[in-house]
Amino acid sequence: MGNKITSLYQIKYPIIQAGMVWCAGWELASAASNAGGLGIIGSGSMYPDILEEHVKKCQKATANPFAVNVPLLYPDIEKHMQVIIRNKVKHVFTSAGNPKSWTSILQKEGVTVTHVVPSVKFALKAEEAGVDAIVAEGFEAGGHNGRDETTTMVLIPLVRKQTNLPLLAAGGIADGRSMLAAMILGADGVQIGSRFAACIESSAHNNFKEAIVSAKEGDTILTMKDLTPVRLIKNKFYQEIQKLEDKCASKEDLAAHLGRGRAKKGMFEGDLESGELEIGQVSAHISEIKSAASILQEIWEEYNAAMQDIKNFPAE
Repeated sequence: MGNKITSLYQIKYPIIQAGMVWCAGWELASAASNAGGLGIIGSGSMYPDILEEHVKKCQKATANPFAVNVPLLYPDIEKHMQVIIRNKVKHVFTSAGNPKSWTSILQKEGVTVTHVVPSVKFALKAEEAGVDAIVAEGFEAGGHNGRDETTTMVLIPLVRKQTNLPLLAAGGIADGRSMLAAMILGADGVQIGSRFAACIESSAHNNFKEAIVSAKEGDTILTMKDLTPVRLIKNKFYQEIQKLEDKCASKEDLAAHLGRGRAKKGMFEGDLESGELEIGQVSAHISEIKSAASILQEIWEEYNAAMQDIKNFPAE
């Protein structure tokens, strides 16, 4: 299938594996890229030297394009960008910050820049900054999220009306049917996180992977909206945060309880009680831990089967 997304990233399928912290290292990124999608290394949980190690290992593990996701609020952002430029990474996905700060710098080095947004307002700011593509992420998505709580089904057509840039849909997508729905709404491709977080090559702890496949409808929630909105699995840590919010705790008190390394504790070290378990609503649809290649192929086959089903719908 050839379209704006496959042409931009030079990939076979318009399926992007999201750059999730503590889940998306070089093994997952290279596996997704080798399977015909675009794999992404999630640099938000990495020191610059660790990022460089992952980039070099990924380059050895795949001859296909891959990307690095960079949260723009990361304290060592300049060092991260130096690693990317020095190692000639072709694609960067930016998030959590102002895209104007690095877009033109990266593009001058031959890097395509895709920015993640939660709203039309920020999509227009990303286009103004000159990005090459946009990821519009609905509030169903796991991890850090937008405050407006706009769903993917509402967000994608709103963004599409405002821009002709290549558009990726994210949030609540884990199979071929939801991919087709996003494409019909105006997306040119999809970015998928939760399903790949639970795959074999994910660097997440097995405890976290098992928590994902065990999750049911209603087991995730968008919380800490006054501090830093994040969707996670309800556990002991969430209950503690909820009690603080019920008591109208200040941002400072919430930040103090959150502390540092909470996501690492839950997702990478496997502490399902005290850790932050960032995952999307679509985890309720995930029931098995598979390889990245089998997931990507299954999504593509489901997408094509759904396309055939639509052709059988009555036209009048």
